[in-house]
Amino acid sequence: MTKEMTGAPRAFRKMHGLGNDFVIFDGRADQLDLTGDQARHIASRHHGIGCDQVITLLSSTKADVFMRIQNADGSEVGACGNASRCVGQILMVENNTDHITIETTAGLLQAARAGDLIRVDMGVPRRNWQDIPLSREMATDDLDVTVGPLSHGVAVNMGNPHVVFFVDDVADIPLAELGPQIETHPLFPKRVNVSIVADQGQGRLRHRVWERGAGITKACGSGACAVIVAASLRGLVPKEATVELDGGDLHMLWDEDGHIQMTGSATHVFDGRILL
Repeated sequence: MTKEMTGAPRAFRKMHGLGNDFVIFDGRADQLDLTGDQARHIASRHHGIGCDQVITLLSSTKADVFMRIQNADGSEVGACGNASRCVGQILMVENNTDHITIETTAGLLQAARAGDLIRVDMGVPRRNWQDIPLSREMATDDLDVTVGPLSHGVAVNMGNPHVVFFVDDVADIPLAELGPQIETHPLFPKRVNVSIVADQGQGRLRHRVWERGAGITKACGSGACAVIVAASLRGLVPKEATVELDGGDLHMLWDEDGHIQMTGSATHVFDGRILL
């Protein structure tokens, strides 16, 4: 935006999940509807508060809360695993309970306490080419696309589209250069989140991510879900692993019911007010 925001100050919370950070507004009382311009301003690390995603809590008739997710570029998406843990923590404290349900445009998510951590049932991964979506039919476990050293990717939809590439060492991959090329590749008509993964052995997977509409982030919960699916399909792990991201670790399980269980931290940073 080219001008400063005006209006009544609005309360927010700053939280993060493994460094993937969020500005969270409670809009349940008035069904707050942030525009893309407002979200971009809020997310700006130079002109606003600064975050990877802007989250708005809204009232829901199907769950304890509806979670609206806007990327740093103002675009709206259907899923965010790390934000789900943060919202889960907020609502569990508020309702004095160990379990809550979150509605998103991608469906209902169940969040629960797991000791000092938060576990979220991220649902069943979708793997048909139309569900990703891809622009043409092909096998989603071995994509016919190559960008630089990245090839033979695995596509998974976890409420938003992901592609996972396996490499020997994530440090060798220029993710800042290749990420936007893959995000906007013609194969992905709705753009795509890009993960690069190296098998560390002993059930550990090193993961870096370029998020659609946000760029490189410290962590991506839905991306980690896609990683456990892709790694299991490739036979690297038996449907359970620790996914090591730039911001820390997530424990991932593809359970017997076909659901992805994600367990990790949710951290409150500070509260504040901003003019909208």
